[in-house]
Amino acid sequence: MPASFGVIKLINQLVGWPRNGHPAPPPAQTQQESFWLPALLDAFTAPVLLLDARRTVIEANQAAHEIFGSRLIGHDLAQSLRHPAALDAASAVLAGGGRSTTQIALQTPVVRHYELHTMPVSHDQDVKTRAALVLLDVTAAHHVEQMRADFVANVSHELRSPLASITGFIETLKGPAKDDAAARAKFLDIMEGEARRMARLVDDLLSLSRVEANEHVRPKGQVDVASLLAGFRASLGPRASKHDIEIELNCPDNLPLVAGDYDQLSEVFHNLLDNALKYGPPGRPIRVNVQTVERIPETGGKGVRICVQNMGEPIAPEHLPRLTERFYRVDKARSRDIGGTGLGLAIVKHIISRHRGRLIIESNAETGTRFCVYLSEVRKEPPVVT
Repeated sequence: MPASFGVIKLINQLVGWPRNGHPAPPPAQTQQESFWLPALLDAFTAPVLLLDARRTVIEANQAAHEIFGSRLIGHDLAQSLRHPAALDAASAVLAGGGRSTTQIALQTPVVRHYELHTMPVSHDQDVKTRAALVLLDVTAAHHVEQMRADFVANVSHELRSPLASITGFIETLKGPAKDDAAARAKFLDIMEGEARRMARLVDDLLSLSRVEANEHVRPKGQVDVASLLAGFRASLGPRASKHDIEIELNCPDNLPLVAGDYDQLSEVFHNLLDNALKYGPPGRPIRVNVQTVERIPETGGKGVRICVQNMGEPIAPEHLPRLTERFYRVDKARSRDIGGTGLGLAIVKHIISRHRGRLIIESNAETGTRFCVYLSEVRKEPPVVT
């Protein structure tokens, strides 16, 4: 049982009077406890809200403030928690009902799934607290179940074709082509290609699963994007040269660090540059332009924009919104021929979502296709005044 469940039992012990049949403490003791109760609630990672008889929030721990904002105390619960099922559960408890458990989903800004425990904590007129709400984050468990369903549906579809191909070639090699050396060599090459494709598919599925499992947890590291991109330019240079493609990196000096996970952002730009090399025409450069921005679209705040642009055939507008869907391909035959699994951009989208960033895709005949990633810069702590 997760440690977070301990708060449910402890709430009654902290603010529920009378306790174990004993009368309520004198006012002086109750007043003293009002000082240490907020600090004690802050020790819990699960969001906790305490309500009075009018459904007004009278206490909330730090975890609750991080989700619902600073305007909690002294306001009706509906102003911060607008989920109908949660409000109904709170009202039912305040009307004399017993403890209840409700499953809810909140946009914060990434969708999180919670198990909401609502309970009465006191019926003594001398105690102001009447109900407590505890939100246990079950997002990871929810994602596991969803990923299982998606894995079965997607993998069964994507693996059926190469498996059928390999099975057919094996039957041919055991029968009509048993003594045909030329056919055997040809079929074995095809089977090797199909097996490698399935291996890439499994690797990408595992990578996507790891990203989705932690998507609701914002990374706390710091990444030097300029250094990261320079490394990719050097490592992919020989491959680009074989296709007569140059990777142009335009990055300003003194670029601020971005908040993020180094390994995951490496995967983002590896996927974007890999796609640019696959779909960019020979003799035309791949441009990587980096610049600071005062405001990240939709999410706000200062950040860094990294655009990866290739001059390949433009993508029709109707395809652009679906490029980050799992297994979505504009040209399925070409994607499979060049080794694509249809998962690369889905991985990119989920990583950027975890970083609370933005991915914008543009494509036209004049400028080619451009993938722009927006990431928040590391916030500088104000100097300590002594």
